[in-house]
Amino acid sequence: MGKSVLTSPAIMIDVRDLHKSYGHIVALAGVSCSVNDAEIFGIIGPDGAGKTSLFRILASLLLPDSGSALMNGVDVVKDYEKIRRMIGYMPGKFSLYQDLTVEENLYLFATVFNTTIEENYHLVKDIYQQIEPFKTRRAGRLSGGMKQKLALCCALIHKPEVLLLDEPTTGVDPVSRKEFWDMLRQLKKQGITILVSTAYMDEASLCDRIALIQKGRFLGIDTPQGIISSYRRSLWSLHAGNVRGLLKSIRSYPHVRSCFAFGESHHVAVEEGFSERDFQQYLSSKGYGQIHLEPISPTVEDFFLDMTIDN
Repeated sequence: MGKSVLTSPAIMIDVRDLHKSYGHIVALAGVSCSVNDAEIFGIIGPDGAGKTSLFRILASLLLPDSGSALMNGVDVVKDYEKIRRMIGYMPGKFSLYQDLTVEENLYLFATVFNTTIEENYHLVKDIYQQIEPFKTRRAGRLSGGMKQKLALCCALIHKPEVLLLDEPTTGVDPVSRKEFWDMLRQLKKQGITILVSTAYMDEASLCDRIALIQKGRFLGIDTPQGIISSYRRSLWSLHAGNVRGLLKSIRSYPHVRSCFAFGESHHVAVEEGFSERDFQQYLSSKGYGQIHLEPISPTVEDFFLDMTIDN
């Protein structure tokens, strides 16, 4: 009986040392990553980190200064016409025709790609059925969640191999955000590779793998759990009765590496030599009472914030 052979997943997107600047502003400073076939890969980072520049290069809408990007072996610069047939692209800003109805927008996009709604209806059926009651409404009069669903339908109607979704959930209500991610998981099951960017750190856990980006550089690439597991510092959650000036006081303590506010608590990353008792005494001497300090497990956001200190 022969031995089973483990094969590596096929690479659908291959980015190598991409650079892009706008005058003196560096948008991408040599980013590299690979995205596997039928994978949901997230680019996670704040506004201005370089996400949109990366997506526009991959969509063949922007030329890089240097580096390369391949989509299923096809160069995004040299073979841009082929790339545009391979991808479905949702830019961050709603870009459909606002004066056309829902139905007219979908028909137009199908026609542009020389296909029909009927031919690939199975791809958009579950999504389109949610907006079908509004099919005669102009796109500009849809709610944020409905606009999002229509844009996704239009990006899918030509049966793309890759979906490029640039901050698709920004400004969308929590219920619509959840519904959108449920739709992405269903599309993944149909073999579509999905590259999605977001500034919401909580959406990182919904991806198969993620790349954290800041100032045009990737700070880490791994599964969400892999990113969390690589966080090696001791992390504490702190609550205090009086929070005025608390953040500054915590950051002034010698063995604190960083401190960031998380809602009503503070996440405090500490270094070797930290003493819980001494720290509480220090805060008491500063006039803070009702101090509650406990060790916690890190999140992707904790890792990201820790990495930004050195970058």
